[in-house]
Amino acid sequence: MAVYQILTEPDQALRTQSKPVKNINDGVRRVLDNMRETMYAFDGVGLAAIQIGVPKRMIVVDPGDNFVELINPVIISKDGEKKASEGCLSVPGKVGLVNRALKITVKALNREGEEFTLEAEDLFARVLQHEIDHLDGILFVDLATHIREEE
Repeated sequence: MAVYQILTEPDQALRTQSKPVKNINDGVRRVLDNMRETMYAFDGVGLAAIQIGVPKRMIVVDPGDNFVELINPVIISKDGEKKASEGCLSVPGKVGLVNRALKITVKALNREGEEFTLEAEDLFARVLQHEIDHLDGILFVDLATHIREEE
């Protein structure tokens, strides 16, 4: 496995729309493995493939107790709202307040190509929403208020 360099703003690749994964093969699984290693190496809680320069709809997340890989994730329901502080490996040194749904349901594929549904709330839901935004070229600073230097 390998640790990749993470793209940072203003790299325009971060603003691209990621393409759906059409064929899950060993190459896709290798990218997922490397994304996991990269996320942990940089002490992140989530990482989208586009952050390592791969414009495919894949994310990995681990808010502290539940590592999950999602291919072609789609949020199918949202409930509630909460504004909280966020940062991003692709926007180093900055944090801001972002309003996100408190609870979400996501449909995705796993590394074997099997569809699954995942319900998440609080931090887990926030991280999933943040990473899925990356797949659409949206950074947290686009949605945030009170952006400031990280302490």
